[in-house]
Amino acid sequence: MKIQPSSDRIIIFDTTLRDGEQCPGATLNVDEKLIVARQLARLGVDVMEAGFAFASQGDFEAVHRIAETVGTEDGPVICSLARAVRSDIETAARALEPAVHKRIHTFLATSDIHLQYKLRKTRQEVLDIVPEMVAYAKSFVEDVEFSPEDAGRSDPEFLYQVLELAIAAGATTVNIPDTVGYTTPAEFGALIRGIKENVPNIDQAIISVHGHNDLGLAVANFLEAVKNGARQLECTINGIGERAGNAALEELVMGLHVRRQYYNPFLGRPADSETPLTQIKTQEIYKTSRLVSNLTGMLVQPNKAIVGANAFAHESGIHQDGILKNKLTYEIMDAQSIGLNNNLIVLGKHSGRHAFAHRLQELGFELSDSDINKAFIKFKDLADKKKEITDWDLESIANNEIHQAPELFRLELVQVSCGDRARPTATVILRTPTGEELMDAAIGTGPVDAVYKAINRVVNIPNELIEFSVQSVTAGIDAIGEVTIRLRAEGRVFSGHAANTDIIVAAATAYVNALNRLYAALEPSNATGDLKTVMA
Repeated sequence: MKIQPSSDRIIIFDTTLRDGEQCPGATLNVDEKLIVARQLARLGVDVMEAGFAFASQGDFEAVHRIAETVGTEDGPVICSLARAVRSDIETAARALEPAVHKRIHTFLATSDIHLQYKLRKTRQEVLDIVPEMVAYAKSFVEDVEFSPEDAGRSDPEFLYQVLELAIAAGATTVNIPDTVGYTTPAEFGALIRGIKENVPNIDQAIISVHGHNDLGLAVANFLEAVKNGARQLECTINGIGERAGNAALEELVMGLHVRRQYYNPFLGRPADSETPLTQIKTQEIYKTSRLVSNLTGMLVQPNKAIVGANAFAHESGIHQDGILKNKLTYEIMDAQSIGLNNNLIVLGKHSGRHAFAHRLQELGFELSDSDINKAFIKFKDLADKKKEITDWDLESIANNEIHQAPELFRLELVQVSCGDRARPTATVILRTPTGEELMDAAIGTGPVDAVYKAINRVVNIPNELIEFSVQSVTAGIDAIGEVTIRLRAEGRVFSGHAANTDIIVAAATAYVNALNRLYAALEPSNATGDLKTVMA
């Protein structure tokens, strides 16, 4: 895939696996990153920033495996971030080697506040470093992107100088980051316009934008940037990322899709052109959103644009009356355009493993034989409890399977006793990798609190529960409940996710899932089964 600077469409650069993963508690392991990467490829992203190869061995392995697996001839460009430092660039190049289409994305701050307090460098030093490091990256790959970090707060005249040098040294894309989400749409549009008008060689590179949502303006800023010449948008699924997150891919793509007649002229197209402005397969949006939400533990708020549970819901009587008469009265897009289907019943208790595996494949899940076997057992168990099995139920089962953390503790039993005249009491049994059963009981303010206290008595490691959320996958009293929790321990945040028709069981499993992630992050000697040390 060769991306041309003269492109009359918008290039989607997805950074879910790099900037999105920096969100506290959203850390993914290599296998989980690979699952997301495959779905991003199905979604049709042009460029996939797979990670920051120099940051850790885990990041290097993730970038390398994604480059190897997803970086095919007809796949996306695979990108690794690198500071404007030789060691970073060399590591990125090694990690990207298996990819057919590869890009090194190098960056250096240009705002005075960053130069003074973070880099402790002068403007002249930056002017010397940028062309040298861009040229060094160019010696490894043809496709080089350069970002002047904190461009939104940089002196425009200095920024023009830096960009001109970067392009002259071989940068094929120059990315303009609003690193702290500070600018407003009018300001950001003017910044892009100024770059177009004042950087002499700007026609030799694609202008990209990257922005954070600290003031809730990231998507608006990007759309204004498109009007002023930006042709690549750097975004994340569900808008996840540091602090208030990044510009949301689904909002940008559907904004450009629904309002393409407005944006067409800015890309040199006839206003009435029906040609999509991006190559994103919009029917994959909802599925991708759900996958990222489940794997990261970052829930999507119900009123979230495009992918929120209420995005296509209508409760007002006036709205309902209008929708029944004509959907266009209150809906500007069709739910099916993002892959939100009618949730038809597809399987039942008499369905076989082959039909089950085939339907999961149709839904976009690629599970190993062993995972399919485990998921099928859960499906059969659910089919005995529910009369109607929906696609959402199947997605929940599959997501629950691929979301499993390293299994150091396994929940064997959870039993609770509670009522309006009783003290909530829970008994739990956990099994260690050595096969030892550990049992304890506790009293709490409610059944979930009692369960968590009992589990804590077993594992005996300090942690703070900072988020607990329950969502119903489908309607009805027999619906699957999905529980997502986040806990803080040793200065880090760990997430857990589980689904079950019994929300108490789901809550217990999610908690054990998060604790397993916590143990896996400890010293290797403590994460390999020698649990008595950490429980002492």
